[in-house]
Amino acid sequence: MKRKPGARALRRPLANAPRIGAWISVQVELVEGRGQHVWPRPGRLIAASVHHSFGQLAGAIEDGFARWDRSHLHEFELGDGTRIGSADPESDFDDTVLDERRLNLSRLKPGEQFIYVFDLGDDWAHLCTVGKSRIDPVETLGVVPDQPLSYFGWGSIPDQYGRGWSGDDGETEPPADPELTDLPPLRPGWGRPGGRSMPTLP
Repeated sequence: MKRKPGARALRRPLANAPRIGAWISVQVELVEGRGQHVWPRPGRLIAASVHHSFGQLAGAIEDGFARWDRSHLHEFELGDGTRIGSADPESDFDDTVLDERRLNLSRLKPGEQFIYVFDLGDDWAHLCTVGKSRIDPVETLGVVPDQPLSYFGWGSIPDQYGRGWSGDDGETEPPADPELTDLPPLRPGWGRPGGRSMPTLP
């Protein structure tokens, strides 16, 4: 299998990487969140060892979809109804939800589909599909990582809170486009012509 565009070119294993066992590819597509369907659906391809845990896969999904606030519960749901997720430190752990730290990905079958939900309130739901064939991490990624790792992707990733700019409060109109004049003159075209610009920090 040829390495996808944008894959890492390095070819040395990372320290403590799980080198033994099969590696799989998981396609993750964002379907909906905050009460709205997302279309076209942005997605990521993630390489993972079958010895990685569901918790590690969750972390790779959050990295791939630019989730910066990780203080939310999340959960996998397999096709047979099995629920795998994180414990709520402020309440008794739901014993119907299996601990994501203790279960590894070896239970997944080629072609299997399952759901991943981040933030059980805003309900960012993803469809996950296991690739039909195993992958070689060195050939696909250029490295043998110690965590699941995205190696291909597409689409526009929405902000997890729907913010369009740093001061977005959900009511204020977006500011006018300053057309680069608010930037420091660190490259051609930035800043005010003939002078230095002082950027305004929030």
